[in-house]
Amino acid sequence: MPDEAYADPPDSEQPEQGTRLAGLVLVSTPIGNLGDLSPRARQALAESDLILCEDTRHSGRLLSAAGIDVRTEPLHEYNEDRRIAPVLGMLRAGRRIALISDAGTPLVSDPGYRLVRAAIAEGLAVGAVPGPNAAVMALVLSGLPPQPFLFLGFPPPRSAARHTAFGTLRAAERAGLAATAIWHEAPHRLAETLADMADCFGPRAAAVARELTKHFEEVRRGTLTELAAHYANHPARGEITVLVGPPEEADPEDLDGQLTRALATHSVKDAAALVSTATGLPRKLVYARALEMGRPQG
Repeated sequence: MPDEAYADPPDSEQPEQGTRLAGLVLVSTPIGNLGDLSPRARQALAESDLILCEDTRHSGRLLSAAGIDVRTEPLHEYNEDRRIAPVLGMLRAGRRIALISDAGTPLVSDPGYRLVRAAIAEGLAVGAVPGPNAAVMALVLSGLPPQPFLFLGFPPPRSAARHTAFGTLRAAERAGLAATAIWHEAPHRLAETLADMADCFGPRAAAVARELTKHFEEVRRGTLTELAAHYANHPARGEITVLVGPPEEADPEDLDGQLTRALATHSVKDAAALVSTATGLPRKLVYARALEMGRPQG
């Protein structure tokens, strides 16, 4: 990248010293290491009239450590809708409001999207200060293809719903999607989720990133089968990101392959149901193919 990409903008484009810009500012905060709070983030927070936080007690520790004394108010998934109107009123009055999440980049698996959408709809200024993001950091450390990638938030908490969600992704892959998939997951569900992923995606290359930027940072790489076995015997702690690589060009988990394995131990009806759930393909289509495969040849 040429050096000019890092040059300061012309003086005419820079705000006067001490001038505060009005608007809603999305400020990225550390995902574990307080040293990752950027100078721009610190300045944006210090110059705000109000800081909206997921958890004011949690963010209060960060702000105190950074020497920032600005009023905070909560904005989370349970109160976001009713907070939008008063926040928009403050923005219209020329106030500068910062929005932060408990860690990382706001809106990415965190509240704030509805507020941002409402501010944009009214033509109010919305800006952002870039910074830490656990999903992107996990991606670049995983050893999996970095682009394209697909961030999917948290998987469903129950196994049946996870199988359905993973089956939908498998159906998209059969239609041509080839991307590294990224999820966050709670530590007490990690082993079960990895086992469900192994059921749906097979022994595909994957990685588990844990406690990124913290003292016990860990990135474990292997197949989904290997990772599921490891975390079944070594319960994980901390903040976790799971990554699954794209299917190989010669994907062994094609429809006929899955049906062959399922038909070896199940009836045609049960095999079709299992494979339909795993692939996301219509049950009638899978059942028809299972019937064809189950007929004697000759």
